[in-house]
Amino acid sequence: MPAARPAQLPSQRGGADETVAAGTTVDHLTETYRAHYRSLLGLAALLLDDTASCEDVVQEAFIRVHSARNRVREPEKTLAYLRQTVVNLSRSALRRRILGLKLLSKPMPDMASAEEGAYDQLERDALIKAMKGLQRRQREVLVLRYFADMTEAQVAETLGISLGSVKAYGSRGIAALRVVMEAQA
Repeated sequence: MPAARPAQLPSQRGGADETVAAGTTVDHLTETYRAHYRSLLGLAALLLDDTASCEDVVQEAFIRVHSARNRVREPEKTLAYLRQTVVNLSRSALRRRILGLKLLSKPMPDMASAEEGAYDQLERDALIKAMKGLQRRQREVLVLRYFADMTEAQVAETLGISLGSVKAYGSRGIAALRVVMEAQA
């Protein structure tokens, strides 16, 4: 069949003489574009969240319907085809976004830089060294109180000493640590 000859289909209702041109003309599609572009953009805006995606979807819908215009048997249904194409393309865009979000690697938690990590390690090492220089009871009280997160009463019970002794050892131990740590700074 030569490309220059328009496609003609026999009508289902009538005799052999009745024929109907198959498809929508480019002029009809252009008029539909002018008349309904904004309403189709509004439809896409209800389905999608950003203007750029809406414009892309509507333009893609017109391109697809233009490419398949020979399959639109009744030109008055062109707008219905366009609406359905906008809905389908919007669904596809949303599916791609959701899939993209699922496949994105989860962001790493905020981590200290290597320099900060090294500095923290040096501080920990200095603190451990300073703790080793404390009296045994002061060290025990501070470790149980601040590293094991015990209350003063729990520390007193664990060490078998009075609550007043826990407070005194803790106070003296912190004062001694402060002196040592400030001297290193």
